[in-house]
Amino acid sequence: MTRVNVLGVGVSAINLSQATGLILEAVRQNRRGYVAVTGVHGVSEAQSDPEFRRILNAAFLNTPDGMPMTWVGRLQSVRDMDRVYGPDLMLSVCAATQDGSIRHFFYGGAPGVADELRTALSTRFPGISVCGTYTPPFRPLNFDEETELLGRLREARPHICWVGLSTPKQERFMAAYLEKLPTTVMVGVGAAFDILSGRVRQAPLWMQRNGVEWLFRLTQEPKRLWKRYLLNNPMFVLRILAQFSGLRQYPLND
Repeated sequence: MTRVNVLGVGVSAINLSQATGLILEAVRQNRRGYVAVTGVHGVSEAQSDPEFRRILNAAFLNTPDGMPMTWVGRLQSVRDMDRVYGPDLMLSVCAATQDGSIRHFFYGGAPGVADELRTALSTRFPGISVCGTYTPPFRPLNFDEETELLGRLREARPHICWVGLSTPKQERFMAAYLEKLPTTVMVGVGAAFDILSGRVRQAPLWMQRNGVEWLFRLTQEPKRLWKRYLLNNPMFVLRILAQFSGLRQYPLND
């Protein structure tokens, strides 16, 4: 799979249709891996955290979540690369598995969100198999909680475990637990749980396609997101300019 270099993070040069197909193929071939859905925030976090950068680069897929990732890819001559947004990816995979042949498990969200998501997607996609949910605490799992989660997944036997935490928490969780949990593919989709369950409004499509969804989200959650967008976004632009001007090198393996 071709990847483009975005400040030392290898972002998969794919679109939504390709990402959906690759995930389903991995499930059918029983090839284990995790999928990171990475935008400006994730790439920015990776600049000061080599271990997190390693986690992103080790992902089975590291999809371009956000138009800036797509634009950087197109600057590197990847013309068919397009945004693979967490909620869109989840809907696409669920739509393709309405026959119930692939089982889904929802891990994450605030109390009640995963169950609301299960109801919403089961209504939208009749026949889909959602075999379980789990709402974790806002801290690392202790031994008893880890044992409970393992038991639930052993009973549910999911093919895909969707992880709805924040970045970089969800990527760290997937990297740490992929080999521990009985599932084939783990996919970190961040705010998709809140959006698709109806708890959080989604930005209009024109804002998504023009790279200003961050402004919509900032107005929804200013206290939580102001630092992410008002500090990280300008710094991301400066770093990208440095990368393409040759002023600084960002190796993918360092």
